[in-house]
Amino acid sequence: MTQGQQVIEAMRSNGGYATLRRLNELIDFSSWKTKTPEASVRRIVQENGAFFKIQPGLWALEECREAVLEHFQLKAGNQHSEEQFSHGYYQGLLIEIGNFKHYYTYVPAQDKNRLFLDKTLGEISNSTILPEFSSYDHIRSKARTVDVIWFNTSRMMPAAFYEVEHSTDIKNSLGKFYELQDFHALFRIVADKSRRKEYEDKISASIYDDIRDRVGFLSYDRVVTMYEGLNNISLVVW
Repeated sequence: MTQGQQVIEAMRSNGGYATLRRLNELIDFSSWKTKTPEASVRRIVQENGAFFKIQPGLWALEECREAVLEHFQLKAGNQHSEEQFSHGYYQGLLIEIGNFKHYYTYVPAQDKNRLFLDKTLGEISNSTILPEFSSYDHIRSKARTVDVIWFNTSRMMPAAFYEVEHSTDIKNSLGKFYELQDFHALFRIVADKSRRKEYEDKISASIYDDIRDRVGFLSYDRVVTMYEGLNNISLVVW
């Protein structure tokens, strides 16, 4: 069996779709005469017409296209379904990264039924109920709507706030971060790299002087790289 056939069979066994990280877990590389089998898998799915890309890091078999798109509730030409799936996908990646790094992961209750691969966000996160890290209602109100929060498990205090901005106004997220700035935590806008300039323009406004050095932009591609590199701690950066 060729390497390409092995990748196809691995994806079939996973329901016709898989992240590259999952493929690397499924495939037996013992017969592959290469020091970088993960790179070979990436090349195969990118160059072999048997596969199509759903999102960065997530691929599916052409023979299973209809069933996979139905599973993910993706409708061709429907922007709303694509936005809903993309938002949940990147929330899921951030939750999985946080879980791997032993953080207590939170996702808003209104997002708990969003699908991430074969589970919902509510199933893979630690909670959809915000921990009692503050007694101030206005602070908790802002934090409750943040897309993903990582809490340290020793004191249950926020370690990182992530807002996924697929198409909505980045200023809304910056406003949340401004209100939450008194916490010793990371603040990250997560979006397609094409929105970096927009982010830089908005964070440069004088109203954000107090938080500018603490807020960062994290591209979708970088989140995928972080997720795929979880087994190699040197690749995992915030």
